[in-house]
Amino acid sequence: MQTRRPWLRRASVTAVSAAALVAMAAPADAATATRASTAATASAAADVDYGTWQKDCQAVMDQALPYLKQRIAATKPGEKQAIVLDIDNTALETDFGFSYPQPANKPVLEAARYAQERGVALFFVTARPDIIASFTQYNLKQTGYQVSGLYVRNFIDLFKNVAEYKTAQRVDIERKGYTIIANIGNSSTDLSGGHAERTYKLPDYDGQLS
Repeated sequence: MQTRRPWLRRASVTAVSAAALVAMAAPADAATATRASTAATASAAADVDYGTWQKDCQAVMDQALPYLKQRIAATKPGEKQAIVLDIDNTALETDFGFSYPQPANKPVLEAARYAQERGVALFFVTARPDIIASFTQYNLKQTGYQVSGLYVRNFIDLFKNVAEYKTAQRVDIERKGYTIIANIGNSSTDLSGGHAERTYKLPDYDGQLS
Protein backbone atom coordinates (compact mmCIF):
# COMPACT_ATOMS: atom_id res chain seq x y z
CA MET A 1 0.00 0.00 0.00
CA GLN A 2 1.35 3.41 -0.96
CA THR A 3 0.80 5.99 1.74
CA ARG A 4 1.07 9.70 1.82
CA ARG A 5 4.14 11.65 2.67
CA PRO A 6 3.67 13.22 6.11
CA TRP A 7 3.27 16.88 5.20
CA LEU A 8 -0.10 17.33 6.83
CA ARG A 9 -0.97 20.98 6.98
CA ARG A 10 -1.06 23.54 4.20
CA ALA A 11 0.99 25.93 6.31
CA SER A 12 3.72 23.37 6.93
CA VAL A 13 3.91 21.87 3.46
CA THR A 14 5.18 25.09 1.95
CA ALA A 15 7.99 25.37 4.47
CA VAL A 16 9.01 21.74 4.18
CA SER A 17 8.76 21.81 0.38
CA ALA A 18 11.03 24.82 0.26
CA ALA A 19 13.55 23.22 2.57
CA ALA A 20 13.54 19.94 0.67
CA LEU A 21 13.98 21.51 -2.76
CA VAL A 22 16.69 23.91 -1.62
CA ALA A 23 18.49 21.00 0.06
CA MET A 24 18.87 19.30 -3.33
CA ALA A 25 21.56 21.84 -4.13
CA ALA A 26 22.77 22.28 -0.54
CA PRO A 27 25.58 20.59 1.43
CA ALA A 28 24.98 17.15 2.92
CA ASP A 29 24.41 18.45 6.42
CA ALA A 30 21.51 20.65 5.23
CA ALA A 31 19.93 17.72 3.42
CA THR A 32 20.34 15.58 6.55
CA ALA A 33 18.61 18.25 8.64
CA THR A 34 15.74 18.39 6.16
CA ARG A 35 15.30 14.61 6.27
CA ALA A 36 15.31 14.70 10.07
CA SER A 37 12.64 17.41 10.09
CA THR A 38 10.46 15.42 7.70
CA ALA A 39 10.94 12.24 9.76
CA ALA A 40 9.90 14.05 12.93
CA THR A 41 6.68 15.15 11.29
CA ALA A 42 6.08 11.57 10.15
CA SER A 43 5.76 10.30 13.69
CA ALA A 44 2.53 12.26 14.14
CA ALA A 45 1.11 11.48 10.70
CA ALA A 46 -1.94 9.36 9.98
CA ASP A 47 -1.80 7.42 6.72
CA VAL A 48 -4.09 7.99 3.78
CA ASP A 49 -4.31 5.13 1.29
CA TYR A 50 -3.06 6.20 -2.15
CA GLY A 51 -5.50 4.01 -4.06
CA THR A 52 -8.46 5.41 -2.16
CA TRP A 53 -7.24 8.95 -2.75
CA GLN A 54 -6.87 8.36 -6.49
CA LYS A 55 -10.34 6.81 -6.68
CA ASP A 56 -11.83 9.77 -4.84
CA CYS A 57 -9.99 12.26 -7.05
CA GLN A 58 -11.22 10.44 -10.13
CA ALA A 59 -14.81 10.65 -8.90
CA VAL A 60 -14.53 14.44 -8.67
CA MET A 61 -12.89 14.81 -12.05
CA ASP A 62 -15.50 12.52 -13.61
CA GLN A 63 -17.93 15.32 -12.74
CA ALA A 64 -15.61 18.11 -13.88
CA LEU A 65 -14.58 16.77 -17.28
CA PRO A 66 -18.06 16.58 -18.88
CA TYR A 67 -18.69 20.15 -17.78
CA LEU A 68 -15.35 21.28 -19.19
CA LYS A 69 -16.06 19.61 -22.51
CA GLN A 70 -19.44 21.32 -22.73
CA ARG A 71 -18.16 24.73 -21.59
CA ILE A 72 -15.14 24.70 -23.90
CA ALA A 73 -17.35 23.74 -26.85
CA ALA A 74 -19.51 26.76 -26.05
CA THR A 75 -16.64 29.26 -26.06
CA LYS A 76 -17.88 32.69 -27.08
CA PRO A 77 -16.12 34.63 -29.86
CA GLY A 78 -13.13 36.42 -28.38
CA GLU A 79 -13.48 34.71 -25.00
CA LYS A 80 -10.25 33.70 -23.26
CA GLN A 81 -10.97 30.75 -21.01
CA ALA A 82 -8.88 29.71 -18.03
CA ILE A 83 -8.77 27.04 -15.35
CA VAL A 84 -7.23 27.76 -11.96
CA LEU A 85 -5.58 24.89 -10.11
CA ASP A 86 -4.09 24.47 -6.68
CA ILE A 87 -0.81 22.51 -6.69
CA ASP A 88 -0.28 20.41 -3.57
CA ASN A 89 -2.39 17.24 -3.81
CA THR A 90 -4.35 18.83 -6.64
CA ALA A 91 -2.11 19.22 -9.68
CA LEU A 92 0.73 17.22 -8.09
CA GLU A 93 0.89 14.21 -5.78
CA THR A 94 2.71 16.16 -3.10
CA ASP A 95 2.02 13.97 -0.08
CA PHE A 96 2.69 10.59 -1.69
CA GLY A 97 6.14 9.05 -1.99
CA PHE A 98 9.16 11.27 -2.55
CA SER A 99 10.65 12.26 -5.86
CA TYR A 100 11.50 15.32 -7.87
CA PRO A 101 9.84 16.17 -10.12
CA GLN A 102 6.81 15.19 -8.08
CA PRO A 103 4.33 13.20 -10.22
CA ALA A 104 1.13 14.73 -11.53
CA ASN A 105 -2.20 13.82 -9.99
CA LYS A 106 -3.39 11.75 -12.95
CA PRO A 107 -7.16 12.48 -12.89
CA VAL A 108 -6.47 16.22 -12.75
CA LEU A 109 -3.79 16.07 -15.44
CA GLU A 110 -6.20 14.25 -17.77
CA ALA A 111 -8.73 17.08 -17.52
CA ALA A 112 -6.04 19.74 -17.75
CA ARG A 113 -4.61 18.22 -20.91
CA TYR A 114 -8.04 18.13 -22.54
CA ALA A 115 -8.47 21.82 -21.76
CA GLN A 116 -5.00 23.02 -22.71
CA GLU A 117 -5.13 21.17 -26.04
CA ARG A 118 -8.19 23.28 -26.84
CA GLY A 119 -6.64 26.61 -25.98
CA VAL A 120 -7.69 26.96 -22.35
CA ALA A 121 -5.05 28.66 -20.21
CA LEU A 122 -3.92 26.96 -17.00
CA PHE A 123 -3.12 29.16 -14.03
CA PHE A 124 -1.69 27.72 -10.82
CA VAL A 125 -2.41 29.50 -7.55
CA THR A 126 -0.51 28.07 -4.61
CA ALA A 127 0.40 28.86 -1.03
CA ARG A 128 3.97 27.81 -1.78
CA PRO A 129 6.58 30.54 -1.18
CA ASP A 130 8.30 32.28 -4.08
CA ILE A 131 11.66 30.79 -3.09
CA ILE A 132 10.62 27.57 -4.86
CA ALA A 133 8.77 29.16 -7.79
CA SER A 134 11.31 28.01 -10.39
CA PHE A 135 11.36 24.45 -9.01
CA THR A 136 7.57 24.40 -9.01
CA GLN A 137 7.18 25.70 -12.56
CA TYR A 138 9.76 23.20 -13.84
CA ASN A 139 7.94 20.38 -12.02
CA LEU A 140 4.57 21.31 -13.53
CA LYS A 141 5.95 21.52 -17.06
CA GLN A 142 7.87 18.26 -16.73
CA THR A 143 4.71 16.40 -15.74
CA GLY A 144 2.65 17.65 -18.67
CA TYR A 145 1.02 20.93 -17.64
CA GLN A 146 1.23 24.00 -19.87
CA VAL A 147 1.72 26.82 -17.39
CA SER A 148 0.14 30.10 -18.47
CA GLY A 149 0.78 31.61 -15.06
CA LEU A 150 2.08 30.62 -11.62
CA TYR A 151 1.11 32.58 -8.52
CA VAL A 152 3.24 31.98 -5.43
CA ARG A 153 3.41 33.86 -2.15
CA ASN A 154 6.06 36.49 -1.55
CA PHE A 155 7.20 37.42 1.95
CA ILE A 156 4.30 39.79 2.57
CA ASP A 157 1.76 37.27 1.28
CA LEU A 158 2.92 34.74 3.89
CA PHE A 159 1.19 36.83 6.55
CA LYS A 160 -2.11 37.12 4.65
CA ASN A 161 -5.17 34.92 4.97
CA VAL A 162 -4.68 32.11 2.42
CA ALA A 163 -8.25 32.22 1.12
CA GLU A 164 -8.11 35.98 0.60
CA TYR A 165 -4.70 35.72 -1.07
CA LYS A 166 -5.97 33.08 -3.52
CA THR A 167 -9.12 35.04 -4.29
CA ALA A 168 -7.00 38.09 -5.10
CA GLN A 169 -4.98 36.07 -7.61
CA ARG A 170 -8.15 34.94 -9.40
CA VAL A 171 -9.24 38.56 -9.57
CA ASP A 172 -5.90 39.36 -11.18
CA ILE A 173 -6.41 36.61 -13.76
CA GLU A 174 -9.82 38.07 -14.61
CA ARG A 175 -8.25 41.50 -14.98
CA LYS A 176 -6.04 40.00 -17.67
CA GLY A 177 -9.18 39.27 -19.66
CA TYR A 178 -9.76 35.61 -18.80
CA THR A 179 -13.00 33.90 -17.90
CA ILE A 180 -12.25 31.35 -15.18
CA ILE A 181 -14.47 28.45 -16.17
CA ALA A 182 -13.31 26.18 -13.34
CA ASN A 183 -11.34 26.39 -10.10
CA ILE A 184 -9.95 23.09 -8.79
CA GLY A 185 -8.42 22.51 -5.36
CA ASN A 186 -8.50 20.26 -2.32
CA SER A 187 -9.12 22.86 0.39
CA SER A 188 -11.87 25.35 1.06
CA THR A 189 -9.22 28.08 0.97
CA ASP A 190 -8.58 27.19 -2.69
CA LEU A 191 -12.20 27.64 -3.68
CA SER A 192 -13.88 30.25 -1.49
CA GLY A 193 -14.28 33.86 -2.56
CA GLY A 194 -15.89 33.38 -5.96
CA HIS A 195 -14.37 34.50 -9.28
CA ALA A 196 -14.89 31.14 -11.01
CA GLU A 197 -17.89 29.73 -12.86
CA ARG A 198 -17.52 26.30 -11.23
CA THR A 199 -15.50 24.92 -8.33
CA TYR A 200 -14.40 21.32 -7.82
CA LYS A 201 -13.07 20.13 -4.47
CA LEU A 202 -10.75 17.16 -4.28
CA PRO A 203 -10.50 15.22 -1.00
CA ASP A 204 -8.29 16.40 1.84
CA TYR A 205 -9.79 14.03 4.43
CA ASP A 206 -10.51 16.70 7.03
CA GLY A 207 -7.18 18.39 6.52
CA GLN A 208 -4.97 15.30 6.56
CA LEU A 209 -3.63 16.20 3.12
CA SER A 210 -1.92 19.54 2.59
